[in-house]
Amino acid sequence: MGDASGPDLLGWETHRPAVFGVAYRLLGSVADAEDVTQDVWLRAAAADLSAVTDLRAWLVTVSARRAYDVLKSARVRRESYVGPWLPEPLLTGPDAAEPVLVDDSVSSAMLLVMEELSPPERVAFVLHDVFEIPFPRIAEILDTTAAAARQLASRARRRISRADRPTPASKAERERLLTLFRAAYEAGDFEALVQLLHPDTTYVTDGGGNAFAARKTIRGGTRVAEVMVRVSGQWRPDRIDLTEVGGEPALVHRRAGTVFSVDTFEFSGGRIVAYRRVMNPDKLTRVRRSHPHRLSRLPDAATDERTRN
Repeated sequence: MGDASGPDLLGWETHRPAVFGVAYRLLGSVADAEDVTQDVWLRAAAADLSAVTDLRAWLVTVSARRAYDVLKSARVRRESYVGPWLPEPLLTGPDAAEPVLVDDSVSSAMLLVMEELSPPERVAFVLHDVFEIPFPRIAEILDTTAAAARQLASRARRRISRADRPTPASKAERERLLTLFRAAYEAGDFEALVQLLHPDTTYVTDGGGNAFAARKTIRGGTRVAEVMVRVSGQWRPDRIDLTEVGGEPALVHRRAGTVFSVDTFEFSGGRIVAYRRVMNPDKLTRVRRSHPHRLSRLPDAATDERTRN
């Protein structure tokens, strides 16, 4: 994409992950972030960038301004969304189709926390705390003062810090628990599932009206285990792969050669405290594009047990 007179000559490919990254963090949608990134490219290709001293800041600012406009309309669209809304899965790590800037702010848990912020708060927080954009430049996007932008970021930071989020488990621990969970899920082992699920576990499914999914949050480890046993019997996957979504281990369920759900989790004290399943096919398009061999295979529970012993 681009030619000798376009922004690629000045480092577009270097800064593209940041352009996409700010849009995804603001919108929680890979499709919308890709559209924003394309818009930024077109804007940059048509602009005279000879006087731009910090290309990254310029591109990130343009991306944020466009994403801010989309975000305000997206908030209205989500009011009519069918059932719970979850972020579109973003493949990261070795399964990502292209480089992605990864930190806590792209996890499904953090994106859901940021959904509770107002659009100006979200923009101020993401731009300043994640991308280190100065407040005067943020103020230009939000049509406010630098002092007001600083207050918005501070307010967002306080609201995020008050969110009830468990201390993250190590990657090895999360993968171990997912290995055990997959084995219990495939076997329909109710007792094993109850042991893996925290008594206050929440289970949220996003079908968007395009897939059969619960339209309300299911609460309680025992209740979630009952649902898992029933679902595993009715919709048995051909295979379940371990991949990385938003910088965290996740499970990809495949049936008849295609992805039908992507599951992300939160853990605490060696148990699952939050289970989120995206089933809306519109949100799985980019995961489906990933070649099957690119997704890491989750080891069998028995193999994993032998390795640890």
